[in-house]
Amino acid sequence: MTKKTTDNLSPLYTYQEGMEWNPVEKVIMERRSIRNFKKKEVPDNLIKRVLEAGRFAPTAGNTQPWKFIVIKDQALIAEMERATVQLSKLLMWFVDYNRNAFRRVFLAPYTKFMTRLMPNKLHPIPFNLLQQIAAGKTAAYYNAPVMILLLIDKRGIGNPVLDVGICGQNMVLAAHSLGLGSCWIGMITVLMMNPFWRKKLGVQSPYELTDCLVLGWPKGDYDGEVEREVQLVEWIGADGVKRIERLGV
Repeated sequence: MTKKTTDNLSPLYTYQEGMEWNPVEKVIMERRSIRNFKKKEVPDNLIKRVLEAGRFAPTAGNTQPWKFIVIKDQALIAEMERATVQLSKLLMWFVDYNRNAFRRVFLAPYTKFMTRLMPNKLHPIPFNLLQQIAAGKTAAYYNAPVMILLLIDKRGIGNPVLDVGICGQNMVLAAHSLGLGSCWIGMITVLMMNPFWRKKLGVQSPYELTDCLVLGWPKGDYDGEVEREVQLVEWIGADGVKRIERLGV
């Protein structure tokens, strides 16, 4: 069941049938990925509050398998942007077989083979984004004033990648609740292909960097619920009977 978010919020720590979203639920439902930021500095103390939300995320065995690096240096972010564009162009030279007939004949089998090996990374959505970045039609880091690198400690028990994902989700929700916009940036993996940048940003074993967050003041109002896919949820009741219920409208 979904319920339209309104300004009449229900109190925390209570539940009644038919109640409106409470403040935490409202933040979850209305938070959007922001890709357009004001050229306005974000105070350090505000960034620290966002980091604290991440630091308190649950992890397997409370191992906290992460390390945070905050970047506010606009010259460095601009340099990272240029390097990511150049690396994207290089990658597209190797995998984009639609540029001419010759490449379609000789490069298509290679690209399709690589797609089978890396179906997530070469899915049409990230592939098209890579094309857009290489062509200069979109920015990799959206000219955000703040970047938070989420380094994964590979020594973490269980699934440290999942733990860091939960940590990042805490951060983006906290940022939204404090008036900031945020966006997950998976294209940082392109930059990490270059050992120069791994060294420059301090990413070395046992850490790896596969995602980062950008933060800033949103330029415009993007809040609001986004339509989601309907989910068919299987329930196994207290009596052991199974049933399927539709989640969403």
